[in-house]
Amino acid sequence: MDTTLFVLGGIGLIAIGCLIPMLVMYGRLRRQVVDERGVDVDTARREAQRILGRAEDEGRARAEAYREREEALLEHRKLEAAASEERLIQRERTLEQRASNLAQREQMLLHREAGVSELQGELDEFAESARANLERISALDARAAREELVEQVRDEARREAMLLVRDSEMRAREEADRRARRILATAIERLSTEVVMESTVSAVPLPGEEMKGRIIGREGRNIRAFESVTGVNLVVDETPEMVVVSCFDPVRREIARITLEKLIADGRIHPAAIEDMYAKAQAEVEQSARDAGEWALLDVGISRMHPELVTLLGRLRYRTSYGQNVLNHLVESAHIAGMLGAELGVDPVPIKRAAFLHDIGKAVSYQVEGAHALIGAEIARRFGEEAPVVHGIEAHHNDVEPRTLLAILVQAADTVSAARPGARRVELASHVRRLEKMEDLISEFDGVERVFAMQAGREVRVVVDPVSVTDLEASDLVRRISRRLERDLRYPGQIEVTVIRELRVTDYAR
Repeated sequence: MDTTLFVLGGIGLIAIGCLIPMLVMYGRLRRQVVDERGVDVDTARREAQRILGRAEDEGRARAEAYREREEALLEHRKLEAAASEERLIQRERTLEQRASNLAQREQMLLHREAGVSELQGELDEFAESARANLERISALDARAAREELVEQVRDEARREAMLLVRDSEMRAREEADRRARRILATAIERLSTEVVMESTVSAVPLPGEEMKGRIIGREGRNIRAFESVTGVNLVVDETPEMVVVSCFDPVRREIARITLEKLIADGRIHPAAIEDMYAKAQAEVEQSARDAGEWALLDVGISRMHPELVTLLGRLRYRTSYGQNVLNHLVESAHIAGMLGAELGVDPVPIKRAAFLHDIGKAVSYQVEGAHALIGAEIARRFGEEAPVVHGIEAHHNDVEPRTLLAILVQAADTVSAARPGARRVELASHVRRLEKMEDLISEFDGVERVFAMQAGREVRVVVDPVSVTDLEASDLVRRISRRLERDLRYPGQIEVTVIRELRVTDYAR
């Protein structure tokens, strides 16, 4: 408000200062006009007005210029005041930050002071302990003092040696891990194998839809006989020109598939023909197993092996472990073990042989009790395999502690083959194990000849010896089997148990 009054007062003074010269000039002009004779009064008046107007314009312009200068000065002062205020605010912030830093430093100093006090206390305790040791040593003679010094030096040397050994072990372990990863990576990237997941069904094509009726037979006689002989489920549905053979056991499923294909090709489908074709299919699968074993030997590069071992290996073509074909797994493990041995600079031949045979026990594990590793080692020993190979077989699942490099490499090859992505499928394997356990439980009953778990475990067919089991005993047997399954198995829904007692008497008319 004071500044505004100051400006207005200044403008008024300027106006007054401008009017005074004009009035003086006007008086002079008037006297000049009066004194001069012969001058026109009107012309003089107009000239006077013109001069007066010009003076007024000049005064007004000067006043406007002065006002603008004052306003600019006022705006400049306002900007300086705002800048000064901002500087004050910044200084306040700086002071607050310095105060915060001082508080933090104070806390740090307090913490350090506490640490110094703690260290001082420890130093006092150490000094007291040293003083006590000096007092104790001062009471010793030279020999006792020497022994005390030697003991201290020995303890210090032992501690340093332990630290050195620990560091050396850590470095050696790290180097071993690094080299092991490199060797495994090299072996794996050199091997490329197919990944084929085994299924529990086989599709059999038909020449026409009328063949389904012949397979089923009158009142289902043929399909019942087929399922009873082969132990599989034969699914005949609306799928055109196709039936499905379903069974968790690959051997039974393959024999049933070949039997059905032979029946379709022959055209005669009845219970007697089913049994005849089933026997031929069994022989064909056995021969196929031997061929598969010989092919696997050639693939791995093993020149000679006992024929019985070759046959057992071929049977593994029809067995799976967690959905992985066991024979393919053995071939893959042998290749991996051989490459690992070559990378380590040892003879790969016995390593490949042990890896190729490490799961041989699975070929008979459903017939012989015990771990398949120990069973396989016994089989290999019986057929003349060397002791290092036998040890590699029995130790690959730590049933026996591995004592050789060969056994360790067999374990590594088995793990690499089984653990690679896509190699195994746990869900199928657990389902198959449940069905196998079901069949094993029922096989323990007296008089049971064959057991077939069908319909994904919802149905069990038990074939008994007609001589040792009578009709009344069959009724009691089916109840005991049902109670045993209820007690020892966990399963959803219910299981239909069927005991089949069939007596056949055959003679020939000559």
